[in-house]
Amino acid sequence: MYCMCFSKTVGNLRVYSCVELKPRRIAKETYLHANGIVHRDLKPENLLYATPAPDAPLKIADFGLSKIVEDQVTMKTVCGTPGYCAPEILRGCAYGPEVDMWSLGIITYILLCGFEPFYDERGDHYIYKRTLNCEFDFVSPWWDDVSLNAKDLVRKLIVLDPKKRLTTLQALQHPWVTGKAANFAHMDNAQKKLQEFNARRKLKAAVKAVVASTRLGSASSHSAHDSSKPSCSASSIRDGKPEEKSAQEAEAAPEEMS
Repeated sequence: MYCMCFSKTVGNLRVYSCVELKPRRIAKETYLHANGIVHRDLKPENLLYATPAPDAPLKIADFGLSKIVEDQVTMKTVCGTPGYCAPEILRGCAYGPEVDMWSLGIITYILLCGFEPFYDERGDHYIYKRTLNCEFDFVSPWWDDVSLNAKDLVRKLIVLDPKKRLTTLQALQHPWVTGKAANFAHMDNAQKKLQEFNARRKLKAAVKAVVASTRLGSASSHSAHDSSKPSCSASSIRDGKPEEKSAQEAEAAPEEMS
């Protein structure tokens, strides 16, 4: 069994972030795909423990973007979370369940080293560019002690051509997943990087929340300002021109003034 003890409690649920549950993670996705369900938004935050117990069942959460599809049916909706979306989704091309396997490859990469494969400090534009070109590497020193079999699994999941990615059944049969080729030497460093990744993810979410709140407040103030302006009645303006007074009103006006 693989062990990287790093978790986060959300209410009574514990966020999945342990390599020891890797076979269960893929097994859940195998069940979904076997029943024609494509999740389309797999990421660490959507993998949860049902209870705090060490042997708690793993749950896949947030099926808001999932879709039930028939065999050989493709999807075209651009959806998912940046950083985990497959290139074919970002390009607006037709796609299938292979997009979930790409996401599983991203999650596996993160769990093994503690940071995203396409992360770029220069911003989202560069992350998208690297994702579209499938430009990633096993960065030293964080990947130096990771086994060749683990790297092989990642390479076979994060593949530009969706038809060349491992299926769920193929991934379950991979030597690293079956436990025949595990290496624990890098776990301490990976756990530290995972903590940094989680902190960076929380900070990014907080910044987005503040920006959204500020924009909402600005929009509300503009709306209130516009509603406070005096408005002309419909009877006084027609087709953008002031309505002319009738002859009787014009004659009465001088009398009212006297």
